[in-house]
Amino acid sequence: MLPLAHQIAFFIFALIAGAFGTLGFFRVYKRISSGAPSPEARWNNPLERVLNALLTTLTQERVFRKRSVVSSLHSLIMYGFTFYLLVNVVDGLEGYFKFSVLSSNFLGAAYNFLADVLSLGVLIGVMALVYRRFYGKSRRDFKFNERTLLHEKIKQNYISRDSLIVSTFILFHVGMRVVGQGFKLVEEGRDALQPFSSAVASLFIALGASPSSAHDWRIFAYWGALGSILLFLSYFPRTKHIHLFMAPLNYALAREENSGTLPFLKLEHHENEEPKLGAKLLEDLAWPRLLDAYSCIQCNRCQDVCPASATGKALSPAALEINKRIELNSLEFGGSEPRPLLEFALSEEALWACTTCGACMQVCPVQDEQMLDLIDIRRHQVMVEGQFPAQLTAAFRGMERSSNPWGISKEKRLEWADGLNVPTVEENPYPDVLYWVGCAAAYDPNAQKVARAFVQLLEKAGVNYAVLGKAEGCTGDTARRAGNEALYQELAGQNISTLNTVNPKLIVATCPHCMNALGNEYPQLGGHFEVMHHTQYLEMLLEENRLEPRYTLEGGLTYHDPCYLGRHNGVYEAPRAVLNSLGAEILELERSRENSFCCGAGGAQFWKEEEPGDLKVSSKRMGEIQARLDAANPEKGKPKTLAVGCPFCKSMLSSSPGRDEDVQVKDVAELLLESVR
Repeated sequence: MLPLAHQIAFFIFALIAGAFGTLGFFRVYKRISSGAPSPEARWNNPLERVLNALLTTLTQERVFRKRSVVSSLHSLIMYGFTFYLLVNVVDGLEGYFKFSVLSSNFLGAAYNFLADVLSLGVLIGVMALVYRRFYGKSRRDFKFNERTLLHEKIKQNYISRDSLIVSTFILFHVGMRVVGQGFKLVEEGRDALQPFSSAVASLFIALGASPSSAHDWRIFAYWGALGSILLFLSYFPRTKHIHLFMAPLNYALAREENSGTLPFLKLEHHENEEPKLGAKLLEDLAWPRLLDAYSCIQCNRCQDVCPASATGKALSPAALEINKRIELNSLEFGGSEPRPLLEFALSEEALWACTTCGACMQVCPVQDEQMLDLIDIRRHQVMVEGQFPAQLTAAFRGMERSSNPWGISKEKRLEWADGLNVPTVEENPYPDVLYWVGCAAAYDPNAQKVARAFVQLLEKAGVNYAVLGKAEGCTGDTARRAGNEALYQELAGQNISTLNTVNPKLIVATCPHCMNALGNEYPQLGGHFEVMHHTQYLEMLLEENRLEPRYTLEGGLTYHDPCYLGRHNGVYEAPRAVLNSLGAEILELERSRENSFCCGAGGAQFWKEEEPGDLKVSSKRMGEIQARLDAANPEKGKPKTLAVGCPFCKSMLSSSPGRDEDVQVKDVAELLLESVR
């Protein structure tokens, strides 16, 4: 217990430090709440949300998705600091009340053992991560592309300085607690359930410490351990380490929609309302995405998996979040006019490099929504500023005039089916399956092969199907990902009206982008339909023995997971089941399933030139595919097959520079048709 004078002094110090800390947290609250209202539910199902946040936090499930060794070190710090919330309270009370937690009872023994072991764990974790950040080979994880826009403070070594300050604090805080506990054991006797503190006590005794001198050192350690954390409270809200509280909050308030469903943008407003079309300023972003900035732990994992960043382009999802937090901390309410996002968060070049693959959101340990920031900024640039890559003009015009980004007449929308006698809904008004062809399969010769293969499989299986024909229009996926929400909603409204008239039992699409728009995004506009991918439907037909493969696929076979089929919609097994039915072994790529690497077509990239970088996204992906196939089948001239499930993936990868002529790129439906003929 502290002497009375120390009790009074520490109490006054705690009040002052606590006031500054409270003010810091209040400022963070004000900055987050300055954001726009969230268009999605964030407060519903509170019990379920809290339980999910607790489970995700305590298991560290999202953290352990990558970098297992580093994640283990991080978990030592996380579990240690979580338990230290209790340890600091108990230690604080010991200064004012005469009691001691003894290991003679179960609860006391458990508390002392955990406090001791986790103290050691925190010290090991911090020292190892400090070494990694500044000296280890993996310090490159914290570097940014020279093309990436960085906040002025980052250029002034803010990140390194902040890391050193916080690491020093943690080492001092936990170290002083260990010192205090060591002197406590010098006074009271060593404890087998506190091996680390007992070892420290033995060291102190060897250095001449005695029970009579230990009490003064305990007072010193009390001020050092608890005083440091009170002092740190005023700085803590400005650091990345506020994620200790913000990450669980981010889990609890996470959006329920999948990553393929973009937030709805209300275009109609009352006369007295000022329409907000996208985001120009920080305050234009929905408040959960300002919370993202304070949840970010600066691990740069999102940058590691970003196809734009991986190919040397200006975009870094990590820099985006870090820039946002630093700018938020710099804001003074009622002060100068806030800066546009494109002046400090990211450059316009970076904005248009995003493929909307969702890899950043999937890999983020704290469930940030980096991709959605980019969509909102694109919306503002397109619909308010009228500034976007010139090549998108033709795609927008084609969708406006002909309901397809190619700009080809709707009268030619059914020409892909010439010679196949494909029924339309006028000819077959009550089909079991409505095949949604999509713009790519209707107009792109490479994708037309997929549509022709799929309808032939439907014929062989005796499926009662039909297509919309000339009544089908572009789903608007490209327009929406490019930020042209108004055009998207116009196209979607027309399709919903058509589909409501047809009232299909089931829609099957060969394009994952169409499937995603129809199934996930049209409900926002009142269009509720049952939708599935063609590989899912083909798997059903195989299970029902309505299709029977007869020939085994020869040579090496691998499969590329499309972002909008796999990561955004979780369809991984169906295409593999169809390929397995062909009797060939699938050579899994190193980056597959939820970790798949983008082909480079998404986010309207298909309709524009890529931003400057080291190489094309499709080239990098094709290089990985080529290496996998060559490793399994090094013999030149031996057949090698890349299976895909998306017309855009097929086009990008088949036309990728450097593709070996031995590698044929085919859709799953094409390969199955060859086998059942």
